Amino acid sequence: MARTAYLPPVKKQEIFEKDGFQKSKNDTGSAESQIALFTYRINHLTQHLKINRKDHATRLGLLKLVGKRRRLLDYLIKTDIERYRAIIKALGIRK
Repeated sequence: MARTAYLPPVKKQEIFEKDGFQKSKNDTGSAESQIALFTYRINHLTQHLKINRKDHATRLGLLKLVGKRRRLLDYLIKTDIERYRAIIKALGIRK
């Protein structure tokens, strides 16, 4: 039985292009692109956990994602504060 993708490639591309997080057409590795994708996934898992309160495996995955996003944001603060401020403003997240 084929498993459907949680996040199809078309949707990922849409997330990357939404607020201009991509530096080029095939850019999926920049900090901004990854933070945008992590934010989408964090929001998705948060909604899932509101319905399924006892799903501890998903909760652990959510906490790991939040940590990864935090580390990327810390990297941006150290390297380029303007990029950090832009991504925070575009995604509506804060420290």
